[in-house]
Amino acid sequence: MKLAQRMSRLGTETAFEVLVRARALEAQGREVVHLEIGEPDFDTPSNIIEAACRALHSGYTHYGPSAGLPEFRKAIAEDVSKSRGIKVDPNQVVVTPGGKPIMFFTIMALAEPGDEVIYPNPGYPIYESVINFVGAKAVPLRFSEEREFRFDVDELRSKVTPRTRMIIINSPHNPCGSMLSLDDLQAIAEIATERDIMVLSDEIYIRLVYEGEFASVTRFPGMMEHTIILDGFSKTYAMTGWRLGYGVMPEELATQVAKLMTNSNSCTASATQIAGLEALTGPQDESYKMAAAFKKRRDVIVKGLNEIPGIRCLLPRGAFYAFPNVEGVIKRGKFANSKALADYLLQEAGVASLSGAAFGEYGEGYLRFSYANSIENISKALQWIGEAVAKLG
Repeated sequence: MKLAQRMSRLGTETAFEVLVRARALEAQGREVVHLEIGEPDFDTPSNIIEAACRALHSGYTHYGPSAGLPEFRKAIAEDVSKSRGIKVDPNQVVVTPGGKPIMFFTIMALAEPGDEVIYPNPGYPIYESVINFVGAKAVPLRFSEEREFRFDVDELRSKVTPRTRMIIINSPHNPCGSMLSLDDLQAIAEIATERDIMVLSDEIYIRLVYEGEFASVTRFPGMMEHTIILDGFSKTYAMTGWRLGYGVMPEELATQVAKLMTNSNSCTASATQIAGLEALTGPQDESYKMAAAFKKRRDVIVKGLNEIPGIRCLLPRGAFYAFPNVEGVIKRGKFANSKALADYLLQEAGVASLSGAAFGEYGEGYLRFSYANSIENISKALQWIGEAVAKLG
C-alpha cells in the first residue's frame, strides 16, 4: 500500500507503547507499577455516571450540533468566564471528543505549509506531531530545569519570525509539572498582540494546581482575540475514556473549527455532553478529593526520588507528573540515553516510566513519572527503583 507522504510526519505517544510492553510483562506473571500513563486512577464520580445514564434513557442518543449542545456550551462559557476572570460567549465554544481535536483543528485551520509554530520542548508530543503533519515548521522553545522548567523570554522573542502563526503553551505543564509565571504570560501576550500571533493555551490541568494560583494568558489586554483555550474533563473528573473536551476561541475561528467537526466527527456524543454538564454544574467534592490526593502523592514521589543517588527532582507545582533529572544514573549505568534507562527500570524493577526524550530533544536526561497512582504503589516503585539503581554499582 502506498501511503500519503504526510503520514510519515505523524508522530505518536510513547506512553501507549510503553503501556503495551508493561502489559506484556504482566501477562508473563510480572508485577508492574504503572507510572507511564497520564490518567487518573480514580473512577468517574457517580453523579456524572448517573447523569449520563439518565440522558441515554431520556433520548440523548441522536446527533447534536457540531459545535456542541447549546446548554452545554452555555455552561462551559460560564465556567470559563468564572475560572479565568474573562467574559466568554457560548458562540466561542466548540465541544470535541477529547482535547486533542482542538490541537489538531486549530493548527490545521491556522498554519499552512511553510508557516511556523512555536511549541514547548519538552512538551506534550502531539503538538509537534500535528505541526509536522500539516506541513508547517515546528519550532521548539526550550523549557529548562535551570528556569524551573519555564522558558527564556529573550529566546522566545528570537524565535518569532514573520512566518510565525501560533505559539503553544501548556500550564500546568506536561511533562514537567511546572507553571508559567505572570511575567512569562505577559511576555507572550505582548508578542502575540504586537505580531498578531495566535496562542494555543492548553489549560487541561487548570484544577490540579498545588503551589500558587493558576493564571490564563487571556487575562492580558487583547488576548481574548489572540487565544484558543484548550480544556476538557479527562484529568479533573477522571473521564479519560469519555472523550470530552472543548476549545474557547474567537467566534470567527470557532465557526471554522465547528466545520472541521462536521467533516470529521459530525458531533460529540450527546449523552457524554450531558455528563459533562453535570460535571461542571454538580457537586465538586470528588474532584477536590482527587486533587488533594494527587498533592500527597506528589510529595511522596518527589521526596523518594531525591533520596535515590544520581536522581534529583524539582517539586512540580501542578498536573500529576514528576520529571526528575537522571543523568547521574545514566552515567553510572553507562546507559546510552534516558530511554535505555527507562527500559532497564521496566525490565529490572517492574516500574513503567517514560523517557524524557519522548517529549522532545530537550527532555533527554530526564524521566517522566505519572503519580496518578496510589501512595502504596508509588512507595513500592520508589523501593524498586532504588534497588535497581543500587545494582549498577
